[in-house]
Amino acid sequence: MSDKTLKVAMAQLLIEGGEVQRNFERAFKFIKQASEQACQLIVLPETIDFAWTHPRSKTECEPIPGPHSEKFCEMAKEHEIYICLGLTEKVSESKRFNTALLIDPKGEIVVKYHKINLLGIEHDFYEVGNTLNVVETPFGKVGLNICADNYPDALHIGHTLARMGAEIIISPSSWTVDHFVSEDTDPYAEKWVTPLRTLASKYNIVCISTTSVGYIVGGPYEGKKMVGCSLAVGKTGIISKGIFNEFAGELIVQEIEIPEQKLKGTDFARL
Repeated sequence: MSDKTLKVAMAQLLIEGGEVQRNFERAFKFIKQASEQACQLIVLPETIDFAWTHPRSKTECEPIPGPHSEKFCEMAKEHEIYICLGLTEKVSESKRFNTALLIDPKGEIVVKYHKINLLGIEHDFYEVGNTLNVVETPFGKVGLNICADNYPDALHIGHTLARMGAEIIISPSSWTVDHFVSEDTDPYAEKWVTPLRTLASKYNIVCISTTSVGYIVGGPYEGKKMVGCSLAVGKTGIISKGIFNEFAGELIVQEIEIPEQKLKGTDFARL
C-alpha cells in the first residue's frame, strides 16, 4: 500500500464564452472552498479564461506568465493549495496555445503543458504542443494533458506520461455535446471512462479530468453544451464522478490513495 494520499477538488466550473472576469470569479470561489475543505489540489477545466475556441481568445489572451496566470499564482499562495487549470496562452500576435498549468502552494508554475491532440476546428485558434513533462509533488508524480489528448487514437500521450513516471495524470477538459443530448444518453460513459480506465488499470495510476458546464456562445461549436461528468479514475474503475449538468457548476471533493509507480523503462514490457 502506498502511503501517499491526495485530497482533490474537481471544480466543475460554469464557463461563459468571452467572460473572463466572471469565469475567474467563479474559479476563485471554488479555490477558496477547496482550501477550506483542506484539499491539497484543485483541478479546474480547460481554457477557463475565454472558453474553448471562443473568438475573443485570438486577440485578448495573455502570455504565461502574465496577468491571467498571475491571478491564479496569487490564489495558490494565498490558500496554500496546488492549482491545475487551463488557459489560452499568447506567444505572439498570431500564435497561441491551449495550455494547462500546475501551480504549487508557493505560487510558482511547476509545469506548463501545450495541448497536442487538437481537434480540426482548434487549429485556427491554437498551435500544436510538442513537449511532455512529469513533476514531483508531495502527493505523487504528476503529468498533464488536456481533453482530447485522451481520445483513444491519442492515448499514446497518456502512455508516455505513465512511462515517464507519472502516478497521476491530470487533464483539464471541455467535454462538449450537442444541445439535445440528455442525461438518459450519457455521452461520456465510453468516450471518456474507457480511455482513462485503460491508462489507470494498465499502469496502476490515477487519472483526473475536470470539465466545464454551460452552453457554448461564439466560435465554431456555438449552440453545443458542456455538461460536466468530471472523472477521477483508478485501477479498479471510477473513483468519483461529477453530475451531468449544463446549468450550474459543482465542487467534487475526493480523497484518493495514490499508488507508487515502481516500474521503469523496459519493466513496462511485462504489463
